Amino acid sequence: MQGKKDFHDKVSTHFRLSERVPTHNFYRRLGDVLDWEFLRQQTRPVYSHTGQPSLDPVVFFKLVLVGRLENIVSDRRLIEQCALRLDILYFLGYEVDEDLPWHSTISRTRQLYPAAVFEHLFDQVFRQCVRAGLVAGDTQVVDSAPVKAAASLDSLREKQATLAPSLTVAGEPVTPAPAAAVRSAPAHQLRREATRRAKRQGAPGGLGARHPKAQLLSNKTHYSPTDPEARISVKPGKARALNYLCSVAVDTATGIISHIQADFADRRDSTHLPGLVPLLQTRLVANELTLRDFVADTGYSNGFNYAFLEQQGVTPWIPVFGAYKPVAEGFTYEAEADAFRCPAGKLLPFRNFATSQDGNWVKNYRAAYQDCQQCPLKMSCTPAAPQQKFVRSAFDTAYRRAWHRQRSRAGQRMRVVRQRTVEPVFGSLLHHYGLRRVGTKGRVAAHKAMLLSAIAYNLKKLLKHQPKRVVSLALALQPGLQRQSKSLFRVWLLADYSYSVL
Repeated sequence: MQGKKDFHDKVSTHFRLSERVPTHNFYRRLGDVLDWEFLRQQTRPVYSHTGQPSLDPVVFFKLVLVGRLENIVSDRRLIEQCALRLDILYFLGYEVDEDLPWHSTISRTRQLYPAAVFEHLFDQVFRQCVRAGLVAGDTQVVDSAPVKAAASLDSLREKQATLAPSLTVAGEPVTPAPAAAVRSAPAHQLRREATRRAKRQGAPGGLGARHPKAQLLSNKTHYSPTDPEARISVKPGKARALNYLCSVAVDTATGIISHIQADFADRRDSTHLPGLVPLLQTRLVANELTLRDFVADTGYSNGFNYAFLEQQGVTPWIPVFGAYKPVAEGFTYEAEADAFRCPAGKLLPFRNFATSQDGNWVKNYRAAYQDCQQCPLKMSCTPAAPQQKFVRSAFDTAYRRAWHRQRSRAGQRMRVVRQRTVEPVFGSLLHHYGLRRVGTKGRVAAHKAMLLSAIAYNLKKLLKHQPKRVVSLALALQPGLQRQSKSLFRVWLLADYSYSVL
């Protein structure tokens, strides 16, 4: 006989969430991982002692973590999803007939709390991962990727010209306000960019000839009034967009994120390393871990970075740029004199320090004018210049060590370690933890969003971790059997089992 289920929307008088949510449920286990009480202490200074009670800080952080775990960026959709899930309601501490907070309350609370509270929550989760044995700490892999900002290129406006910094008004130097500095630029810079743009537009076969209505957009000449701190960046193979840069450090043991931060997307990756390493080392030292190997891609290649990491006692496994050559063909370097010797036997001594176009320190080596003018090899060595000269990095010795490291067997292994460690983490953050697009405005707000995604990622890794322990029993043989046996010290494995701590 065919059955038929009849539904009667009746009022249930005997219902408990704790009985409906099983003990192995993810969110039920998540509530027991941390002691959430510290969040109330951290956020107490931002509230007044009078007025209406605010949203519970613990409930707020649980809500935004649910949004990252469920890959929901919209606060409105987050509230709708939480109202339909019994396990999430139990995790938040809400009854079935109790109304959840309004979605605008979540947005205002996110702006109210400082980034230090989010970082403290990240530290607490990271400490739990260390205690569970998921973090080794000795080898860290660092990489960065652009994250779309909550602004479009259609919202860009041209910057207004400002007075030069050297000018004064009424005897006082002119210093624009931080907000005005984003929306304006020096007049000479705008003129130079306008000239450069006109040349590119009018060049035969250039952009202007192919696309007459095309505009050249640059961070030097344009800004977004929607999100003034978002920057125009270009990723190979993709169109220009307003982005933030997400820098991530991942431990090589099990892929736990050890550091994450939001940076401006119009700078090179190498410029963010000196600020990232001290924060990473502080977190590792607080958990009694020591950083020994630093692995990154070529984007972090910089002479100062090599010397900085070596000074910190860290081995940099960062490939150098392909154009770098450790030695010049036909020239030998003499370390004692700090000079190069040319094929004719003349010295090119060190002359002075200088800065390159990208702001790096370089050393200039130059031969004497008389030596080159009287040299029989001048036409084949330096026919155009009056004398031979070399421009080397001020950190050339550190560059040379890095060049030899990347060609060693350990360097090839570190390249594979970087690819299999950090790239899957970035893929997960962008596609499964709500970091494909930052839904907030400002770099600080983007930093909070990235911290929440990293916290959710580490929490899921922590709850999935099931440590195994093998218990062995040894069988003692009788003296007679021992003499007959050739393996007197063999241990017989009788039983093994594994259990989960969670």
